[in-house]
Amino acid sequence: MFNTIITLVRGRSHDAAQAVADANALSILRQQLRDAATGVEAARRSVAVVMAYAERERKSLPRINAQIADLEGRAMVALAQGREDLATEAASAIAQLEAERATTETAPATYEMEIARLRDELGGAELRLRDLKRGMQLADAAQKSQTVRGVVSRPVTASLAEAEATLSRLQSRQLHAEATALAVVELSASQSAEAISARLAAAGCGPSIRPDAAAVLERLKQKSA
Repeated sequence: MFNTIITLVRGRSHDAAQAVADANALSILRQQLRDAATGVEAARRSVAVVMAYAERERKSLPRINAQIADLEGRAMVALAQGREDLATEAASAIAQLEAERATTETAPATYEMEIARLRDELGGAELRLRDLKRGMQLADAAQKSQTVRGVVSRPVTASLAEAEATLSRLQSRQLHAEATALAVVELSASQSAEAISARLAAAGCGPSIRPDAAAVLERLKQKSA
């Protein structure tokens, strides 16, 4: 049971950390790209340092050759003068210089191989960094677009819905008003026609519209007969 609780706590901690990372993914990506850019710049400086070493080795070879030639000449003079002690010192210096020359002659090739390798790595890192920066810019633009869309769409949608409801109510009232006005016109026309018919009937023009007492009495007499 204790292990289960520990596992649950670890799982929730991981979920919480993942949620924080997801919510701040763009900020994390920016910092990671800054760190990567710093690393790429350090790699670029390293390549420059190696190139400087290689150039120094190339330039030191003529100097060593000149020193060897100078010592050889002086040693020959010392031997001619019977100064073998001085010639021996010169020979020792020449031996050291020849060893240095041997190392210097192989160093440029080694440096060139290292420079080529570092340049390939640096080029790949720079390409990946550019791609990541481009991707971050797209992600940043997409996030801003989503934010703006969310800010704009919600009030716009609500406003449109309210406007549609208002328009519907207005149209309903207008239709009702038009129907009422039409009914009034029809009623007025009907009442006007009935009034004219009544006046005509009262003037003896055609049968009476409304039965009067004399007509009712006459009808009753006819029924009783």
